[in-house]
Amino acid sequence: MLGYATLGSNNMEKALEFYDALFGAMGARRVLSMEPTFYLYGRKGGDTRVAIVKPYNGEAQTAGNGNMLALPCESQDQVQVLYNKAIELGGSDEGAPGDRGQGFYGAYFRDLDGNKICFFNVTRHA
Repeated sequence: MLGYATLGSNNMEKALEFYDALFGAMGARRVLSMEPTFYLYGRKGGDTRVAIVKPYNGEAQTAGNGNMLALPCESQDQVQVLYNKAIELGGSDEGAPGDRGQGFYGAYFRDLDGNKICFFNVTRHA
């Protein structure tokens, strides 16, 4: 049901560098650029997309408490690889990769603007 999610940034140049590399490692790329405020990433096949944006109201971006973007991965190994990539690119740890119970394997980090993101893999359904 989700078409796309947006993550705000105060430094679009650094954010695009970060997400070009991170989402590139997931097989995604920029699919739409509406310079200088909206950049949409996605994979072939039209799955859910993620946009990096300057806040529409012109005020500074702030990371919402309790807000998080969760992105599915094909395997636990991919969760680990993408988490490591995020940290390598300057993201900060919010929970190293691991089993969270009920077949849910996840890793949590914050991007350069403090947005919380989870990479996850589900091995069985509850």
